[in-house]
Order: sequence, then C-alpha cells, then structure tokens
Amino acid sequence: MVRTSLSPWHRIIVMATVFLMVSMVTAVCAFSSSNHKSKGHNRPRKETRIATASIENDIGGKSLGLVSMVDTSDGRSGESWANHMTANIESRRKFVASMASIGLASTALMPSKVVAEDAIPAALPEVQAAATGDAKKLFNEGKALEAQGNILAAQRLYLKVTKIAPRFIYGWSNLGNTLVAQGQLGEADESYSKAIYLCEENLKQTEGSFGSKRCDDLYVILLNRGSVRLNNDMPKEALSDLQKSNTIRARPDAVILQNLARAQELNSFFTQSDTSYTTAISMTANEVNPFWLRSSLVKYQLGDLKGAMDLLKRVENRFPEAPEVRAAYAVLLWGKGDEDAARKKFLEIPDRQRGKYAEEGFLKKVVAWPPKAITTIGELAKAVGDIS
Repeated sequence: MVRTSLSPWHRIIVMATVFLMVSMVTAVCAFSSSNHKSKGHNRPRKETRIATASIENDIGGKSLGLVSMVDTSDGRSGESWANHMTANIESRRKFVASMASIGLASTALMPSKVVAEDAIPAALPEVQAAATGDAKKLFNEGKALEAQGNILAAQRLYLKVTKIAPRFIYGWSNLGNTLVAQGQLGEADESYSKAIYLCEENLKQTEGSFGSKRCDDLYVILLNRGSVRLNNDMPKEALSDLQKSNTIRARPDAVILQNLARAQELNSFFTQSDTSYTTAISMTANEVNPFWLRSSLVKYQLGDLKGAMDLLKRVENRFPEAPEVRAAYAVLLWGKGDEDAARKKFLEIPDRQRGKYAEEGFLKKVVAWPPKAITTIGELAKAVGDIS
C-alpha cells in the first residue's frame, strides 16, 4: 500500500490492519510476514487510526508501516495496532476525513436591498455527529457487515449513508475505513478529509452549547488521515496532520507518537523523531514492536550506537529471521567496527532478499532508511561482493 518510504512489511500491515479493524467497530488487525509474528496495542477513542512502523518483509511489495484504527462512531474507546508479522494486533478503527470539496457555502450577510428569494443560498443543515432515521439504520447495518469482514457490502451501505446524510461525520469516516481496507488510499484520504471538515464545523456549531452531540475525535481523524498520507508518499502533509493530532490529544499517545516519529524521520527531523520514538517505546516497553527497528536506525543516524544496538538486540531476539532485522543488525556491527560479524550477519539473508539492499531505490523508497544506514549498508554490500 505504501508507495514510498515504507517496506513490504508495512504494506502488508496496512492491508491486514484495515481489513480486520472492522471487528467490534474496532479492529483486530493481523499483519503477516513470512516467518514471524508479533502484536501491538493502541488506545485512542472513537475513530480508527493508523500508525507506522517498519520491518521489511521477504514478501514482495512496498512496506506500509504500522497501522491502527479507532471508531468514533459508537463512542467506544479505540485501540491502535502495531504491525507485527503474522500476528494478532489489536486496534480500533479511527478513520475520518474531510475535504474542502464538500462544498460548504460561506455565510454572507444579506445586503440591505431586496434580493430575489431564489437568489439567496439555502442554509446548510447542521453537521450531524449522530445519525438518525434511515441513515442510522444503514449505518448500523454497515458496521455489522464491517465487523463480519464483509468490507465491500459495508462500503456500499456507507456510501448510501453519505448520500442520505452528507453532513453526518461518521458516514464519511467509516467509508474511509473501508477504502483503506482495499488499499485505496487516495479515496480514503478524501473521505477522511470530509469527515475532518465536518468535525471541525460541528465543534464550531456546538461551542458553548450543552446537550448537543459533539465530535470529540478530531485528533483520531487527523491521526488516520496522517497515517494514510504517511503511507501514500505525502510525508510533509502527514507530519502536519500528526502534529495537530498530537497537540489536540494533549497527552502522550503511543499510536500517535509512533506515526509522528516516522513522519519526523521521513522529513529528516531526526532529533525530534528520536524523542517521539523513545516516548512511544517507553509506553509499550513490555511488547517489542517492529517500529523499534526504525528507532534504532534513527539513533544510529544521530551517532548513538550503543542506544541503537540495545534496541535492535531486542528486536532481533523477537524477529531473528526477518531480512530487514538482519540487515540493520549487520549495519550496526559494521558501524561498531566488527566487520567480520557484520559480514556473517548480512550473509544470513537469502541471496534474493539480500540483493535488494544493494539497490538504492529499495533503500530510499521501500524500507526508507536514514542516510547513514544507507551509506553503511552500501559499504557492507560491496564488502560481500553484492556491489562491484
């Protein structure tokens, strides 16, 4: 799913995540890799989120990054999921979007002179944070189908909901979820953008009022869109969304921080990325996640070889046969000066997969390693004869 800067491991993650995030309006996501598995957890509230991580998988394709989702539509709290190979990862669905294409008319003061009645634009109905009537019935049926894994059927119902109630926030957010499940990231971005726009409108309309249903999941919706953009070759836009999500959340959130760290890394803000990764890891220290490899390579980029090695040892213990883990471990050994051990570790990777690490496009666009790690793996590939 990811087009650039993410490895096969991630691509599979996003597809798996989105696919299973449907359960209980939350999702149980499975990420499969060739020989490993792991799990991740999250937690926001009522929307579906996506997160980012990395470990290149021997299955072809681009990497996706860790994804998580939360459903804001039913008021349940959401959980995020980390990408682990062949594993159960709990996550909740948190995808909502809003795009300026929703076509809201601006409110203008009426001129004092008489104007033809049909020339006055009709006032738009209020944004709905809760569905009613037929839209509510279809929406609930869609959630049930989504929870059963029938994504296409759920998508058809959500599409009907957006036609019947175009100002209903979660009709768009849930439609976005189903689009992500099918790998249609561009269309999902548009749906989430519409949901974001509507959520912001709702917050303006209900400000200072009591008893009105408020959209209180804006941070989750931004997280979802930011994660989609992160996996759709839009690192700058992703960083903006994830920074806003983190600010609105107003307290440390492991899922947001994992995605934010990845966005900061892809935008070459390595010091900030290291801080975000470190905080996220401190919140999930009992569960080794693939995104720890990203954190390790960021530390290596910053010259913290010891910190990088400490993290990667734990990742290697959890995913000993993953090609990206072996390659990253070899990089750190080489950087440490233990060239014989580095060669040995690097040669543990099967020839076909190891050959990818001699390709600049793979290193920059698929696994998207930091510059220093790319330089080191180039030296190592040359040392073992993979590069002449």
